[in-house]
Amino acid sequence: MAFFVHRFANRALRVTLALFSDFKIEGQENIPADGPLIVVANHQSNVDPAILATSIRRNARFLSKDTIFNNVTPAGRWFLRAYGAYPLRRGEMDLKALRWALTELKRPTATLVLFPEGTRNPGSMKSAHSGIVPLAARAGIPILPVGMEGVEGMRSVLRIFKPKGSIRVRIGRPFHLNVQGKLSRNDTEAAVSEIMGRIAVLLPESYRGDYKEAAEATFVFTSTNEPSDD
Repeated sequence: MAFFVHRFANRALRVTLALFSDFKIEGQENIPADGPLIVVANHQSNVDPAILATSIRRNARFLSKDTIFNNVTPAGRWFLRAYGAYPLRRGEMDLKALRWALTELKRPTATLVLFPEGTRNPGSMKSAHSGIVPLAARAGIPILPVGMEGVEGMRSVLRIFKPKGSIRVRIGRPFHLNVQGKLSRNDTEAAVSEIMGRIAVLLPESYRGDYKEAAEATFVFTSTNEPSDD
């Protein structure tokens, strides 16, 4: 059932995007055809998960703040689950959500979407949470960066029925997190900055916010090459 809900919703959104907005996707050739994948993106509006899911065309799953589940009807919670969302308690180490994500990523075709900023930041990237680093390090799979531009005005989720404006989704090359063992706090923050920097390079400079310098820096903790087995 979840697969059909996800597919139907994404197909319907592609229709409304084509009808009411100037919607373009760049870099679809960078999306791996198979294998488990973590997708990271900037976060500007309530429709970001739907826009991203319809752009990458994989059966995506999401970690979503738990308050979304608390503020909807039982039917709404059913839809969120069927669409692929799982509740995450923000501001703390949510071990239940972490275990769910790691279990999910063991599937051969798993696609886990994360918004490391944790909350919407219309028009300009803000500081991200560090949880992405231990999750990506333990999973050891490719990470796909995505930059979304033009969705900041779509504040209501109802905008999926009539999106507007010029919307651009830019998909970068997959990369790997090159870390082993437990990182220091400073190294963890540096790794987070690199991950966000790889998103920022896909966006106009005005959108980069806290990660303007990270987008222009040398990447040390991440690379677009396959990790060595040595």
